[in-house]
Amino acid sequence: MQPLFLYNTLSRKKEEFKALNPPYVGMYVCGPTVYSDVHLGNCRTFISFDIIYRYLSHLGYKVRYVRNITDAGHLESDGDVGEDKISKKAKLNQLEPMEIVQTYTVDFRKVMEQFNALPPTIEPTATGHIIEQQEIAREIINKGLAYEVNGTVYFDVEKFAQSHNYTALTGRKLEELLENTRDLDGQQDKRGRLDFALWIKAKPEHLMQWSSEWGKGFPGWHIECSAMSTKYLGEQFDIHGGGMDLQATHHTNEIAQNIAYCGKQPCNYWLHTNMLTVSGQKMSKSLGNSFLPHELFSGKHPLLDKGYGPMAVRFFMMQTHYRSTLDFSNEALQASEKGFERLMESYQTLQNLTPGATSGEDIKALENKCYEAMNDDFNTPVLIAHLFDAARIINSVNDKKVSLIQADIVLLKKMYQNFLFDVMGLKVEAENTKTTEVLDKVIHLVLDLRNKAKAEKNFSLSDEIRDKLTNSGVQVKDTKEGSSWKI
Repeated sequence: MQPLFLYNTLSRKKEEFKALNPPYVGMYVCGPTVYSDVHLGNCRTFISFDIIYRYLSHLGYKVRYVRNITDAGHLESDGDVGEDKISKKAKLNQLEPMEIVQTYTVDFRKVMEQFNALPPTIEPTATGHIIEQQEIAREIINKGLAYEVNGTVYFDVEKFAQSHNYTALTGRKLEELLENTRDLDGQQDKRGRLDFALWIKAKPEHLMQWSSEWGKGFPGWHIECSAMSTKYLGEQFDIHGGGMDLQATHHTNEIAQNIAYCGKQPCNYWLHTNMLTVSGQKMSKSLGNSFLPHELFSGKHPLLDKGYGPMAVRFFMMQTHYRSTLDFSNEALQASEKGFERLMESYQTLQNLTPGATSGEDIKALENKCYEAMNDDFNTPVLIAHLFDAARIINSVNDKKVSLIQADIVLLKKMYQNFLFDVMGLKVEAENTKTTEVLDKVIHLVLDLRNKAKAEKNFSLSDEIRDKLTNSGVQVKDTKEGSSWKI
């Protein structure tokens, strides 16, 4: 097997992947904050890591994939001010916070299931790990890198930065961060502008609060991931991922917490997915160009010409490398939909290929190219290009323009199973399958009537049936073995 190279955000270069304890891989991905519908930016991140999880598993690694649920501690601002987003939603809807959590967690899982994303091996929640978060905060205080004021525990960033590179993940200078950070409006308890909360004192009306040695409170956002990742993957594991919007604050603070707590970098490789745009503009609610998954599937959005199936959308997301910006447009979605259908049609054609005496194509070399693409930082666009090459070969064999021996046809089937289905996670959509089955029966009935007309030498009727099928978008092909059709 060729070496696997990953782009490491921390070092900003590709590095040969070496698992901490081969063949085991520990992977942690920051999951959703469950107070609203999952947006497509989240979907892209989780689909990207689903492919990474699938590919590592395909290579034979035993992957422990941990993806958390943020169900407490995520405030309206990264500056440790404002309400907890879940508590705020609960108050507005006059519900218990855990009702909000349950509703949106279930919806999130349903969306991931529609996209055929595998569930993580562990899906911990922030509220289920309060003790672990308190333990980390206590230990960081004991090491002199955090302090408690009026029931809130803050991480001392400037003191940490005296002996560690606080901004290693982004490459920014600490001085620039300090200059660009606002004064401590309403946060006089903090010693420094960049200090962040590990534990936050709860106001009496705050719905989600727990007892601690510092009083009633709730965890800060960043400490949650440190607690859950170290509990299930150890003090240092292999891969930590999330959206690139998490780099500057959340993941930077995670690194600081972990080093302060146990003296180690949390992981060997940091992977970050890039943002979504719509026709070149940043996707946002304020611009009216953001889509929820169900709007994309139904087509019920002013910017959409039609609805797109989950597999076509998943395939579209793989057309661009996970580290590159992904731009949504009707034209791009429709092109991906056609490409997805083309690969599925070639897969169906592959099942009925007749082997020849010799092979006119090097299928083994093509398979190696597929592995080379995925080993190059999970380069799905290049993988897709190689699968289209496979589709071209399949159609050429079907048209008798080239031949393949039986072993190569078997290898092609293996390639499709490994990369199209197992790694890329695509599948024939259930609704389309049923529609195709009915359509197949109807068209074969029409073709039987045409063949009967030909047998009775009623060629004008036979040609009329063929022409009407062609005008309807159905291409009929007559061979010695009989008639076949395709859209």
